[in-house]
Amino acid sequence: MKRLNQTFVFSLLFKIAFLMFFVSNAIFLLAQNLPQPPELIPYRKPDYHDKWGFCDRNKKIVIECKYVHVEPFYEDLALVASFAAFGFIDKTGKEVIPLKYNYAESFKEGLAKVNVGGEFDILGNFSGGKWGFVDKTGKEVIPLKYDAVGDFSEGLVIVLLNGKVGYVDKSGKEVIEIKYDEGDNFSEGLARVKLNGKFGFIDKTGKEVTPLKYDGAGNFSEGLAVILLNGKVGYVDKTGKEVTEIKYDYADNFKEGLARVCYSELTSSKYGFIDKTGKEVIPLKYDGAGNFSEGFAPVGINGKWGFIDKTGKEVIPAKYDEVDVFSEGLARVKLNGKWGFIDKTGKEVIPLKYDGVFNFSEGLAPVLFNDKIGFIDKSGKEVIEIKYDDFYGGFSKGLCRVLLNRKIGFIDAYGNEYWEK
Repeated sequence: MKRLNQTFVFSLLFKIAFLMFFVSNAIFLLAQNLPQPPELIPYRKPDYHDKWGFCDRNKKIVIECKYVHVEPFYEDLALVASFAAFGFIDKTGKEVIPLKYNYAESFKEGLAKVNVGGEFDILGNFSGGKWGFVDKTGKEVIPLKYDAVGDFSEGLVIVLLNGKVGYVDKSGKEVIEIKYDEGDNFSEGLARVKLNGKFGFIDKTGKEVTPLKYDGAGNFSEGLAVILLNGKVGYVDKTGKEVTEIKYDYADNFKEGLARVCYSELTSSKYGFIDKTGKEVIPLKYDGAGNFSEGFAPVGINGKWGFIDKTGKEVIPAKYDEVDVFSEGLARVKLNGKWGFIDKTGKEVIPLKYDGVFNFSEGLAPVLFNDKIGFIDKSGKEVIEIKYDDFYGGFSKGLCRVLLNRKIGFIDAYGNEYWEK
């Protein structure tokens, strides 16, 4: 009986230890919260001209490597190119939109931007030709007749024709006359336009909701937009009412209910923040300031930077040489030539030891050390080796485009490289 009890106790302790190990590892993996790569991943095979196709997560080739350029799948189709001919394939590899365009971009909101007649220069810059949009069947729903097109925003896209701009809907209908000298994307239902040297705002019917009388204007953000008149700036609402006095030398979009404003003199500028009534809720006393993000704003005074909250309280002392806004709970900071990250208590959670750091995206941040790039997680662990020559755009949908030995390729959040060695 005694031996049986000892065996039982040993077995029970072993099971508890195993369970604790399993749980701790599961918690660790969940804490990483790293994104999985997509089912199909751009894959490069070396050749006289590198060839691209797609593989699965085990690096098994699923779509033949025969293209000179591919982009990840967006909305179930992938942009592919064979030298100067662009088209689209589905996930079986079928070319559902023929490679016949001189340039194209990935699908967004069911449509893709395409060009005929344009060309690349020796630096890789593309210009010329005519632009339009195709749907997923390849139908040219917006004719390829425009000199330039933007991206769809709130159901409309800005187009340029013979030096004038207007707006087109997804059926190709020109819903706002092509008559303005400049324009911008719709934001919060309104778009900034310019005619005869003056700026104002139109709605989606083309109605000018504010007179075109301003020397400059920004886009709407949180219900208000910056306007410039006679060298000073203020704000208008969506009815066109000037809700603040036009008196500042600089102003920025509202973020989290407050906007950064500035008075400038010959030798100095002072920054502070106003609310949507125009009240200066944080005095204009700082030498520099950034926008509010996640409840905090960077402020500079006497050559050093820290952070304030929305009451104006200096919650992180101004002691750093450079800082950035908070993103995903952390902020980039620089001191004595080295970069790291702090949390909202001011704790340096990632040591200031890097030559450069970049904002987190999908739980990972690129870092620069001795002219090489790698990636860290939010604990500061270097989860992807610091060995790459450059990166492009950070992680998106589980992938990041990197440069190594003058070759571009994709890596996932676990450091797997999707190219043939």
